[in-house]
Amino acid sequence: MSEKKEMTKTERLRAKRASVLAAGGKEKIDKQHRAGKMTARERLEALYDGGTFLENQSFVEHRCGQFGMEGQEIPGDGVLTGTGLINGRTVFAFSQDFTCAGGSVGEMHAKKIVNIMRDALKCGAPVIGINDSGGARIQEGVDALSGYGTIFYHNTLLSGVVPQISIIAGPCAGGAVYSPAITDFVIQVRGSAQMFIAGPSVIKAATGEEISAEKLGGADAHARISGNVHFVAENDAEALAIARKLLSFLPSNNVSDPPALPIQDMVVTGDQSLARIVPEDPRLPYDMHQVIQQLVDDNDFLEVHKDFAPNLIVGFARFGGMPVGVVANQPMHLAGVLDINASDKGARFIRFCNIFNIPLVNLVDVPGFLPGVDQEHGGIIRHGAKMLFAYAATSSPKITVIIRKAYGGAYLAMCSRDMGADRVFAWPTAEIAVMGAEGAAGVVFKKEIEAAASPKKMLQEKIAEYRERFANPYVAASRGGIDEVIEPPETRRYLIQSLTALRAKRETRPPKKHGNIPL
Repeated sequence: MSEKKEMTKTERLRAKRASVLAAGGKEKIDKQHRAGKMTARERLEALYDGGTFLENQSFVEHRCGQFGMEGQEIPGDGVLTGTGLINGRTVFAFSQDFTCAGGSVGEMHAKKIVNIMRDALKCGAPVIGINDSGGARIQEGVDALSGYGTIFYHNTLLSGVVPQISIIAGPCAGGAVYSPAITDFVIQVRGSAQMFIAGPSVIKAATGEEISAEKLGGADAHARISGNVHFVAENDAEALAIARKLLSFLPSNNVSDPPALPIQDMVVTGDQSLARIVPEDPRLPYDMHQVIQQLVDDNDFLEVHKDFAPNLIVGFARFGGMPVGVVANQPMHLAGVLDINASDKGARFIRFCNIFNIPLVNLVDVPGFLPGVDQEHGGIIRHGAKMLFAYAATSSPKITVIIRKAYGGAYLAMCSRDMGADRVFAWPTAEIAVMGAEGAAGVVFKKEIEAAASPKKMLQEKIAEYRERFANPYVAASRGGIDEVIEPPETRRYLIQSLTALRAKRETRPPKKHGNIPL
């Protein structure tokens, strides 16, 4: 009878590591691949610079001993955590493993995530969470709920200190959605990932409404309708690439400067075609993306919330190698007006840039706030005030370029000099007024128009008179509201030189916990 050979300590370690690397087993890994999804480990390896990912707490196990969990092994308790380098900078991350108990969140699963968040807070480094989970582990009951609570609490502790990015790469339902919602940016994979509080079956039972999981909580629904998602990716690889690019514009923490790039042979003067983008007729639209592309370094612009409230464009770019947040009205959609959704979108982006010392460049062509009963009853007053509050509370450098229309309260809400802009420039096409010439002339010259032999003819004459006298940048410039009226091709030079001058900006605000933004 042969004696069983005992494993050495090293062999035992290697066996345990092999068990962790095997995750949920070949069958479940193959199923993950057939669904077009990477595994949790593959995602982390693709996220980080080659060979830099270092896993921690890989041998953590659950402690549940009821409801069939006794003796059940869940490698890493269904989540991988660790650190590595992205573009040469330290980043912490967790990646839920759907092959292991469906990536369900229990006590120890949550502790692993919280521990990585605490480490990120101590080190002043960003956190990326890759979500692919069936939700709370029902067998662990209140311990699972407690786990979610500690995650939400630490999401909030980290908010405003280090950037937090969430990738929705699989199911994310119930309480699980609140952690991504607290983070700074959410990237969702189209087709293979859904996010909702209550799924289709629950909604049908409660309200009788029928809807598919994808239409309810898919990437397009959240990117276009709810605004819960900032970026949409076609697959896992693209989602990870977006996260890497996004981080390239962001500092590691709130006391660091955004990462500037050295620029060689930088072109400062813009192309003359920039002047031809804006039509002579102020009623005609144009694509603000064309203006942005001509102004930024290498035509490289990472748009945020692209499909939500498209009447306002926000995103990241560089000017002279310096990372900048861009906020711009889009005349191609609703004439570039500010409405409820655009105000929320803009205010959140502005506040993020302020937190992380990212300068703001504002490109203004706004005819006003969107009128309508739905807007008024939906709270446009409150939502529009968010834009005013966000800009006024921002101490990062703010540079505004008035391209065409700048009317009424919306002009102020796009960061006028009065709202704290450090530099304000205007193109010759700028129109700065309480309202458009058509509406203003009817009010200012009402008696003359009514008394005229031909009121229609007189109205057109007074519109032209008003536009000549007031709908231009020179009245505002004469009062110091505009620093310079510039030709469009000069814009890039003025922006780069102003951003360079303002890099050392310091602004003291009254001490307080925080302001009360009109939520």
